[in-house]
Amino acid sequence: MTPPVETDFDEWLAAAHADTGDFTVLFVLMEIGETSVIPLRSAWLHVVGDETRWSEMVALFAGAGVPWSGVVFWRAGREGLVPDAEARARLNALTHRLHEDRKLIRDGDFFDADGLRLRLEEMKPN
Repeated sequence: MTPPVETDFDEWLAAAHADTGDFTVLFVLMEIGETSVIPLRSAWLHVVGDETRWSEMVALFAGAGVPWSGVVFWRAGREGLVPDAEARARLNALTHRLHEDRKLIRDGDFFDADGLRLRLEEMKPN
C-alpha cells in the first residue's frame, strides 16, 4: 500500500513515477541564503516504486553530514532508470554547470527542508 501524500515532494514523486515508471534522479543539497543558493552535496538515486516519502529522504540526506535547507531534483534521463556509471557522469556534468549557472535550478524540482516546492527567481538590480 502506498503511503499518503503529505508534502509537495511526495506529490511530485508519485506523479513522476506515474508518468515514467521507475527512474533515476539526480539531486543536489543546497544552502538557501537570503539572496543566494549554494550547492553543498550531490548524489543520484534509483526510484523504484512510488512509496518513498519526504521523511525517508530527509533521513538519507542526513548522511551527507552538512546542514542543508533545500534540495533540487532532476530526472537523470527520459529513459527511466540509468546505469550507475551514466548517472555519475550526468551528475558530474550537471554539478559543474550548476556551479557556473544557478538558473539550472529552474529546470529541476526544488524543495525546502519541509518538502515544500520552491521556485528560484532572479533578483532585479536596485
